[in-house]
Amino acid sequence: MDVVLGMDFGGTKIALAICGLDGRCLAQQVLVTNPDTGGDAVLERGISASRALLALSGDHHDLVSVGVSTIGIPREDRVELAPAIPGWEHVGLARTVTTAFGVPVRVVTDVKAAATAEARWGSLSGSDPAIYLNLGTGLAAAILVGGRVLDGAHGASGEIGYNVVAPSDLGFDIGSRPMLEHTVSGMALAAHGSRALGRTVTAEQVFEAAPSDPELDAMVGTLIDELSSHLVNLVIAVDPDRVAVGGGMVRSWGRIRGPLEHALSRGVPFPPELVLANYPFDAPLVGALALAAEAAGASWAGGPVFPQEKAEARRPL
Repeated sequence: MDVVLGMDFGGTKIALAICGLDGRCLAQQVLVTNPDTGGDAVLERGISASRALLALSGDHHDLVSVGVSTIGIPREDRVELAPAIPGWEHVGLARTVTTAFGVPVRVVTDVKAAATAEARWGSLSGSDPAIYLNLGTGLAAAILVGGRVLDGAHGASGEIGYNVVAPSDLGFDIGSRPMLEHTVSGMALAAHGSRALGRTVTAEQVFEAAPSDPELDAMVGTLIDELSSHLVNLVIAVDPDRVAVGGGMVRSWGRIRGPLEHALSRGVPFPPELVLANYPFDAPLVGALALAAEAAGASWAGGPVFPQEKAEARRPL
């Protein structure tokens, strides 16, 4: 059987999946990124785990293509705008993965891969224009026009994590001014929560503890307010039909959805529909599989088919 491999390199996890050309998922694995080990080590762990997953899926399976999604903007010999993994800026993803597997490889930014998956088979199907908003370790968005993701002149369209936070920050370069991602992201919330509690916690744990802790509750409220302000401005600029939200923080969708809907309904001339992504936690991986399927000449009318237990795990709390 010919199979394709999807690889998603995120700031906190590496997600892998193998699918047949009929779209049926045969094997999956999720690894902790361990970004402190450095970019080369992270990439090697992903490749080694992929080889092991291929071996486990069966000797009769022949890999024909690979799709890779990644934080940052992938180039031929580096990845730009990816500070979450030290040394990732020096990694040549497509070149290294091609050498490792000897098959066609396609590489794309994770949020753009996610938007592609949602446009083809998910919550943004038929919406034009549309916005995919990713609330994960970092913060980013993708704009869909005519069913296609807007790349931008440098491939950096939608990198709203770099938004200017205050007028006083204007005129300073990116490396020396606050950015929106420093306040609005899972990484930021985990850091602020850890300082407040005096121990290491995750963004998910901050959301869980917030209802009973006034300081953490105010912290979550500030994050949502900042996000709402920038989302309103983005929506006014694009005038989308629908906004889909995905990423690790949508596990707390019950806390996030109401304030975002309120901000959009009051602050936008023509408020779009706000929906949860169909693939809330693994849209970048699904988008990577879509790239691999394209490279293999396969057409998946309904998208990849995951085992039922994996589908259940994708549901937000």
